[in-house]
Order: sequence, then structure tokens, then C-alpha cells
Amino acid sequence: MRRRFRLFRSLLQRLTADVGIDLGTAYSLVYVRNHGVVLNEPSVVALNATTRQVLAVGKEAKEMVGRTPGHIVAVRPLVDGVISDFEVTEAMLRYFLEQVHKQRIALIPRPRVVVGIPYGVTEVERRAVEEAALNAGAREVYLIEEPMAAAIGAQLPVQEATGSLIVDIGGGTTEVAVLSLGGIVTSRSVRTAGDELNEDIVRFARDEHNLLLGERTAEEVKIAVGSAWPLTEKLSHPMRGRDLVSGLPREVIVDSEAIRKAIDRSVRVIIDAVKLTIEETPPELLADLMTRGITLAGGGGLLRGLDRRLADVTNVPVHIANDPLTCVARGTGAVLENLDVLQGVLLPTAYRS
Repeated sequence: MRRRFRLFRSLLQRLTADVGIDLGTAYSLVYVRNHGVVLNEPSVVALNATTRQVLAVGKEAKEMVGRTPGHIVAVRPLVDGVISDFEVTEAMLRYFLEQVHKQRIALIPRPRVVVGIPYGVTEVERRAVEEAALNAGAREVYLIEEPMAAAIGAQLPVQEATGSLIVDIGGGTTEVAVLSLGGIVTSRSVRTAGDELNEDIVRFARDEHNLLLGERTAEEVKIAVGSAWPLTEKLSHPMRGRDLVSGLPREVIVDSEAIRKAIDRSVRVIIDAVKLTIEETPPELLADLMTRGITLAGGGGLLRGLDRRLADVTNVPVHIANDPLTCVARGTGAVLENLDVLQGVLLPTAYRS
């Protein structure tokens, strides 16, 4: 009888759709075992400011940013990749898990969850992520550092005795890491990434054109004409906002060269982080990097010309990962599907439900 019960329990656990989550400052991606990335939503939650009731999560909540009445606020519960509002993060995680387990049968156990977190977060910040995921409905929670997850998702040989350098540029943080033998040899995390580039564009519009931009508009301009290296063909894009002198709507046409200069300070911070990480890398691994090169992951890796500028500054070839936006999520999924083999890349965790 006990043997049958164990077999039945084992079958139910196999039916559980375990989940990997890239818990990002700007966007969160969810990977379901054997199904791939099934959810890509903004990390935004719309709340009733009076009752703290959750009204919307993800895309629907982001549409409300800057367009809501006074009693509704759109909150980003993660700042620089770590939790700033525990209750709102828990509500967001619960929404994600419910979305991917809409048809979950009551007998089937709750999912195991692997969550990517920034390199170098404190023990308190780690526990906040674990508790939020457990309270949101996870059976077990495992944590993995984002540069490791991104490298696995980019299919770098992280478990071999060879050096691999990953640069994961997200919304709130840029993670630079040299990996070998399933561990991080040297790493650097800077709080300069996609959001900081958006703020540079908002500052540029205010200082140069007396124009007040919204965050969404700045991101659209960055995607449309942003670059880190001079382009062979100059691009242009309309920039719409409120005139700070008249208070009326106004449109300004900006080109890629102006935006490149506007975001140059933040781009240099990212490049300096890569240079400092390379300087701290042991010579034997440096020889591997000269052969394998640098791999760019994350949404920031898609910035035009960033690969050329990095290669020019570091004298190391630079490659952009396949589908860089989903590297961390795919890395958490690879860990889920090979948990016995990749157990060593996970961080120690304090809780199991």
C-alpha cells in the first residue's frame, strides 16, 4: 500500500508544472517546465491607494501608468532588482503563478519555483524573495544569481573548467560575471541599466528642449533611436511631451546622435563595470575570454552598437545571445529540467513549505 502511495505521489509530482521566474525590475518572465517561456509581463501592479486592493497586474497595470485617477496608483514593487514592497510583490507572484496554473487539479502538488535574483543581494533580500514566492503558492523555492542563470540560458559552458564572461543588462541592474566550474569567479553589479538610460533621455528632453517626458515615452525613444556607437544611417523619432514654458503639448524630432550623447554617461558606467571585471579576472581565464568573447544578455544588450563599443574598448570579441530578453528565464528553466545536474549553481535557501 505504501509503495502504491509513493508511486502515486511521484506521478503527481511529475505532473506538476514547475516554474522558473526572472523577477526583473522592469519586466518579469515566467518559464514553465516543458513549455518554455509562457509569460512576459511588466513588473507593475495597480493598487487602490485607499484600500491597498490590487486592481491589475502586468500589461494592464502598465497601461494605467500616468493615466489613473488620484485614488489609483501604479506601483513597481521591485527597485534595482530587489523587493521594495513585500505585499505587492507577493500579489504579483501569485498572479503569475495563477496565470500559468489556471487548470491546476487540486490533488497535484504546488509547483517548485526557481527565481533569478541579482548578484550580491543581502540575506534579508534573499529571504524576502523566498517568503514572497512561498506565500504566493510555491511548494519549494530555489534561488539562482541572475548572471549564472543568464549564462545557462545563453548556453555558455558554465560547468567546464573554462572562462565565460556574461553581461546581463536588465531594467534596474547590470550584472557582469566571469564564470567557471559552475561558480562565479569574479563579478560586479551596478545599479545602472535600462531604467537609467530612460532617465537620461527624460533629463535630456527637459534640459535641451524644455520638454517634460513620461517614462514610457522615454523608453520608446530609446528603443527607436538609441545607440552606443555612431550609426552609418542617422535615425530620427518624434518625442512628445508637455512644454515646460507654455504647459501645452509639444513634439520635437530627435535623432540617434543626440540620444547617443544623452545616454553616453550611463553607457560608460556599464562599460567601466565590464573593464573592472576583466581586470580582476585570473590570467588563465583571460586567455579563454579572448577566444570565447563577451556575451551580452538582457534587454539592454539590444542597444544598437553596444557590442561594437565594448569590443573596441576591451579588445575582446563581443556576441549578443540568442533572444537576450529571455536568457535568465530560460536559464531558470534549464535548472528546473536538470535539477540533479545543476543543483550546485543554486544559492542556499532557508525555507521549504
